[in-house]
Order: sequence, then C-alpha cells, then structure tokens
Amino acid sequence: MINEQVRDKEVRVIGEDGQQLGVMSSKEAMKLAREANVDLVKIAPSANPPVCKLIDYGKYRYEQARKEKEAKKKQKTVEIKEVRLSPNIDDNDLNTKCNAARKFIEKGNKVKVTLRFRGREMAHIDSTKHILSDFAEKLSDIAVMEKAPKLEGRSMMMFLTEKR
Repeated sequence: MINEQVRDKEVRVIGEDGQQLGVMSSKEAMKLAREANVDLVKIAPSANPPVCKLIDYGKYRYEQARKEKEAKKKQKTVEIKEVRLSPNIDDNDLNTKCNAARKFIEKGNKVKVTLRFRGREMAHIDSTKHILSDFAEKLSDIAVMEKAPKLEGRSMMMFLTEKR
C-alpha cells in the first residue's frame, strides 16, 4: 500500500536514508512524504504498529523486479529425461542407454527409466526386474535411486538422481 492507501491510525516511519523517524499518525507520515517529494510505502503491514518507509515507489518497484530477475537467473532448473528400455534388451544396447543416462545425470537432470512391456511380455514381468537393477548398478557411481522400480500399467519405472 502506498500514500493514501495507508489508513492505519499510527505507523512506524523509516526515512529515506534508513533512520527511524518514530511512531506517528498516518496523516503526519503522509505530510512528511509530500514534503520530501517521495511516497509513503507500507513495508511490514503485519507489524504492530505497521512499518512504513519514505521512498520513491517507482525506483523501489524497479529494484524489486531486478532482484527477482537476478534470483531467477541463479535458480537451477532440473529436467526429467526419460530412457526407455524393453524386456528383451541386449547387453550392448543396455550399455548404450546407460551412457545416455550418465550424460543426463552429469548435466544435473533426473532420469526416468521406463521398462515397457508389450503383448505377451506382460506374462514375464518377474524375470525382467533384473534389467532395471542392473541399470541402476551401472550408474551407482554417479547416481542414486530416487524411486524404486514400480509397475504402472504396462510399464515399470524408476527414477535416478545425481549423488550429492
């Protein structure tokens, strides 16, 4: 809230340079703001009494937007990459898929490993669980299993993330 929107009886006022001007009525604070040719901005509305500051509101909003943009820039986004396997995968193919997953994990992404079953392969789910455990074992030096293999419909999934 700024200027006339501040309707509290008493407010604690902070000057432009950061010094406390004390507790006063909102009308007096508004008068001080007009004299200094700045805005009266309520900074801490939940405080008792609410805290208001004498600042140039346009400049304040610009600085807040810059801070948010800077914080967003430093934020790291984690993507989920998927590696699909089939129950009758050969060792060399499994190694190729492991290398692809290794690259994803080294870049800081999560990896979703999906073992897809088609047709009669659904009858032999028990004999193919070792594929996902072998996959996780080959990446155990850089990755840790976030979610254990779980059967959902016609596919079995597990998630791997970077070791910390």
